[in-house]
Order: sequence, then structure tokens, then C-alpha cells
Amino acid sequence: MKNKKLIIISGPTAVGKTNISIKLAQRLKGEIISADSMQIYKHMNIGSAKISSSEMEGIPHHLIDIIEPDVSFSAAEFKTLAKIKMEEMWEIGKLPILVGGTGLYINSLICDYDFASINKDQDYRNSLEELLKTEGAEYLHSKLKEVDSYSFEKLYPSDVKRVIRALEVYKLTGKTINEFKEENKKKPLDFEFKYFVLTMNRNDLYNKINDRVEDMLKKGLLDEVSTLKAQGYNISTQSMKGIGYKELLDYLDGHISYYLAVEKIKQGSRNYAKRQLTWFRKEQDAIWIDKEQFNTEEEIVDFIINTYQNNNSVEGDCYE
Repeated sequence: MKNKKLIIISGPTAVGKTNISIKLAQRLKGEIISADSMQIYKHMNIGSAKISSSEMEGIPHHLIDIIEPDVSFSAAEFKTLAKIKMEEMWEIGKLPILVGGTGLYINSLICDYDFASINKDQDYRNSLEELLKTEGAEYLHSKLKEVDSYSFEKLYPSDVKRVIRALEVYKLTGKTINEFKEENKKKPLDFEFKYFVLTMNRNDLYNKINDRVEDMLKKGLLDEVSTLKAQGYNISTQSMKGIGYKELLDYLDGHISYYLAVEKIKQGSRNYAKRQLTWFRKEQDAIWIDKEQFNTEEEIVDFIINTYQNNNSVEGDCYE
């Protein structure tokens, strides 16, 4: 375990994780593993704020552009691929730096949840998918309230994949997903980690999010969505339910105006940032970094390195 260390850089969308993670990787002989549930998809570059090759500044980035937009991908699959990359880096003396805002992906690694151990019930899943077609996502989501109030409150009706999985887990085990996590808490890990969460003043963050949306549109987000639509991807494709894609699909399909689509993207992005912050506040061992308490990004990187190099790394503790 001595040489198996991991740094996690997380935080809400648009907070500035990319620049800091690259500076950190340059200083610590590191490579970056993306923990972003949208950047895994090929062809979805602008709307996912995917880093370009020039922006990487020579630092290898992993788990970006690995699947087509119509391929399903789970946290369990992320965990498997991320652990392979981490082992490869440790073997050659590199430091893995996990960077992204998808809390479930991060927890799949540091909590070591093994949802793969729960079998699938394809017949039941098919019946739920049929229910989705006939009654809609809101009705399917309401079924959770009867058996798993925690997931009912946590998941949005549009998060169909996780709603179905939560219902399936309960049917197969008689336990909610949260109960399953509780039973698997504090499993020993074979590596140490430091978990940093970047934050900033809420109004400033929301302004950055609005500016980022405008920048995405200037860079050609509408053309990106149009191209994906022409290739046959639509709102039934899980990846196209991402913020920025579903709203512009509605515009292209004539359901809403362009102005309303843009406003929905901004509002959806701000709401997403709020949900991310709520998630990260539950991470008991996370070290919060208020960017406004530092004058420069270099000072933030110095703080992360100094904290990482002390002897208080987390070893194997898993938390909700």
C-alpha cells in the first residue's frame, strides 16, 4: 500500500478542476483519470466541456472518449477500468489523479461497492422498461417511493437507468441500494487516497456556469447536437439526456424556442452544480478548498501537495 496512492480532485461543474489538476500532475509526476459520466462518450465534446489535446499540456488523460453515445456504461464498469489504469500507473511510478464531478464514479472506487455481486433479473427489467413506455418516467419513479424512499428522493425521474436498477436491487435482495451500501461500509482498500473538493462563492459559480454555456454555444454546441441527431441519436439514448443535449434536441424537434433551450441549459447546469455540492458535503473525509481564499491556482496546488504529503492519508474508510 505504501506506493499505492491516489489524489481526488472534485467539485461542481465549472469550478475549475481541469487547470488545477494539470498543474498538480505536472508537479507530482501524475496522470489524470477522468471521473466524468459525460466525457466517456465519443463525439460529445463541446457539451461535456471535454478537454482538448492542447489543453492537456502533455499530461496523459484516461477514460475519455472510450464508448459510442449509444453504449450503456455503469459505475461498476468505471470502477473496473479505473482500477486497471491506477495499477498501470503505480507499476511505472506514476501518481493517479482522479478528476471529475461524478460522485458515484468516485465512490465506486473509494467505497469499493460491488453491485456486480447482485444478479440481474432480465424479465423484471423488461417489465419495468415496458412500464416506462406505457406509463412514463414519472410513474416509474413513483414506484420507488413504495420500497426505497431514499432513492426516490435522491434520483430524478429522468434518471431512468438508476431508477430501474434500484427497483431491481430491491426485488432481488429485499434491501434498498442504500442498505446494501451500509452493509458494505469500511471495506479495506489496497491504496491510500486524499479527497479534495473545490468550491467557490455560489453566485460567482453560477455566473461562471452561465458564461460556460454561452461559450459552448459559440464553439458550436448546436452543430454538435445536430450532427448527433443526424447520426440517429435521440432522447431515448442515455447519453443524449445530458444537460445541453436534451434541451437542444427539444429545440431541433420544434418543441421549444432556441431562447428557452439556452435558458434551460443554464438552469439545468446550475441545478446540477447544486446537487453535486449536496453530494460532496456527505463525504466526511473530503478536504474542502474555497478557491476565493487563495490568490492564485499555484497557491491551491501548493496547498494540495502539502496536504497530500503529510501522513494523514485515508486508508480504506468508506463513507456515505
